Amino acid sequence: MSLARLIGPELAALVREKDWSVINELIVDDIHPEDFADIINQFDHGDAAEALTKLPTEYAAQVFERLAPEQQEAISARLGVASTARIVTEMDVDDLADFVGALPDETEEALLEHLEKVDPDVVVEIAELKRWPEHSAGGLMTTSFISVEPSLTIQQAIAEFRNQAEDIDSNLETIYVVDSRERVQGYLTMRDLLVSKPNVLVSEAMHPRIISVPPELDQEQVAMLFAKYDLNTLPVIKDEEVLGVITSDDIIDVVTEEQHEDVQKMGAVAPIEGGYLSVPTMMHLRKRAPWLLILFVGGFLTTTAMRAYHTVLEAIATLAIYVPLLISAGGNSGAQSSTLVIRGLAVGDIAMRDWLRVFLRELALGLMLGSLLAVLGVLRVMIAGDGGNMAWLIGATIVAIVVLGCVIGGMMPLILHRLGVDPASSSTPFIATLVDVLGILVYMGLAGWILGDLVAAAAAS
Repeated sequence: MSLARLIGPELAALVREKDWSVINELIVDDIHPEDFADIINQFDHGDAAEALTKLPTEYAAQVFERLAPEQQEAISARLGVASTARIVTEMDVDDLADFVGALPDETEEALLEHLEKVDPDVVVEIAELKRWPEHSAGGLMTTSFISVEPSLTIQQAIAEFRNQAEDIDSNLETIYVVDSRERVQGYLTMRDLLVSKPNVLVSEAMHPRIISVPPELDQEQVAMLFAKYDLNTLPVIKDEEVLGVITSDDIIDVVTEEQHEDVQKMGAVAPIEGGYLSVPTMMHLRKRAPWLLILFVGGFLTTTAMRAYHTVLEAIATLAIYVPLLISAGGNSGAQSSTLVIRGLAVGDIAMRDWLRVFLRELALGLMLGSLLAVLGVLRVMIAGDGGNMAWLIGATIVAIVVLGCVIGGMMPLILHRLGVDPASSSTPFIATLVDVLGILVYMGLAGWILGDLVAAAAAS
């Protein structure tokens, strides 16, 4: 249970009573900004705005940056431009840039004018961050980091570190070494500063090989590099100049966002920003209806396939009984394969050059899984008293459909990835619809072959 739920009612009562001295005493000693942000979410926008103005400015900024974007915009409208500017100047620059970028143009312009008066350097940093796409390395980075020159001694570097750290709340683990022309030469860790001898030059103690990313790189690829090299920070470098630093907390947000988006796409829902209950019903309708309509129209293909073989179904009504069993086997196997391949592409385990290995593996798995399910399917047919050729038909169809499901489910994400489309778009419903259509065609085709004489006789009678 969150702390906000435990103390929320009491704190809300203090806010209504405007007992700000008690509130400020509580937050300094006991309440993390994240927990206070949870409490703020329970207030109306007017009370939330008033509460932020009564909090210490630095603490109010930490609370404000943890609120949802729509909540930030609504509260800032109640605060007014001047009060908002006073609070947000204490935010991390990358979070501030995201907030400013989400505002309407007129509000953004007015806020930047006030920020120019309060802290001109912040406006310059915001402009630098807004140069890059929102979901790129440049959009993720913060321009706050510590740098020292290679000609300094370790003792001088420590003094410089202390001087710069006064204005930086995070990103203290890595110190970047840059020359007089701002070109990066390497980096030092906090440990290097502490264990190196005071008179050793930075150029001798630094690590010259540095892992970095360009500002244009997509955030998903940045997250993969963090995981691959087990990093806490990652510099963004262009033309040998350190533009900024990406931190692990930013990457956690990226991973959460990407997973949230992929899960929705795999459920045939256009990505929805915000919580389930906080998003208006009409927004849900706009995001879900188009895909449901597409899938519904796709289902027409299944109906068309069955209608093409209506004479076979009319001749042997028993065939229709097993249709749900067969198409579910194909859809489920396809969903398993697509989920695993999409995940493999996301974490870098699978590349386009691996397509043949994926194909052969899914083909083999389809044959093995299909054979396993076919045994159960045949037993079900025998128990129902529909043995003989019907048992052979059901067994063969299950194997064929499961093979189709595995191969299509495994290859579709690769094909979409090759075409530059998000592989998550090959969602479970799409693959299930495609496998359903092919499964019906396979089932009816095999029925006409295996039960040919029986069908002909039944149709004649």
